[in-house]
Amino acid sequence: MYWTEFLTVALVHLLAVASPGPDFAIVLRESVTHGRRAGISTALGVGSGILLHVTYSLLGIGLIVSRSEPLFNLLKWLAAAYLFYLGIKALRSRPGAAAVSAGTLPMATRSSRGAFVSGFITNGLNPKATLFFVSLFTLVISPHTPLLVQAGYGIYLACATAAWFSLVALLFSHAPVRSGFARMGHWFDWLMGVVLVGLAVRLVFSQVG
Repeated sequence: MYWTEFLTVALVHLLAVASPGPDFAIVLRESVTHGRRAGISTALGVGSGILLHVTYSLLGIGLIVSRSEPLFNLLKWLAAAYLFYLGIKALRSRPGAAAVSAGTLPMATRSSRGAFVSGFITNGLNPKATLFFVSLFTLVISPHTPLLVQAGYGIYLACATAAWFSLVALLFSHAPVRSGFARMGHWFDWLMGVVLVGLAVRLVFSQVG
C-alpha cells in the first residue's frame, strides 16, 4: 500500500545522497588518510546522523527548528565551525609527515570511534540535511502514513546512506587509489583543507537559514 510513497522517498534520497557535500568530503578524507576501517566507520557515523534527523522530524522538532531563524542559524554556525576546524587541521599538515613513497601506504593512527564521531557530527549538524528531512516528512510523506511505517522509512534512509558512503570508503581506501593520492603527499591534505573550509564559508553565506 505504501510502496509508491517508499519508492518516491528512496529516489529523492538517492539524488540527495549522491550530491557531493560535507559527508562525501569527510568520508573521502578519512578513507584516503586513515584507510578502510576509518572510512567505513565514518560512513556508519554519517548513517547514524540520519537517524537523528529522522527522529526529530517524526517528533515535529525539526519543523520548529526550521521555522526558528535563531535556532536554525545557530545550527548553521555550529556546522560551519566544525567544518572550518577540520579544514584548518588539514591545512596544517606538514610535507614531511604526509609525504610517502608510491610503494608504501602507512596508516595514520585513527580510532574507529573517532572516525564514527566525525561522520556523525558532520551529518548531524548539517542544516541542509535538516531542511531536507523536514521537507521529506512534511511534503513527500503523507501525514496519514502510520508512524511505524515512517520510522521504517527512516531506518531505510539511514542504512542506505551508510551503505552508499561505505562504498565510497571502499573505493577510495583501495590500495591503487590510495597510492595515487599518496603521491600527492601533503598536497592532498591541503586540498581537502581548502574544500572543507570552502564548504564552511559557503554554509555561512548560504540562504538556508
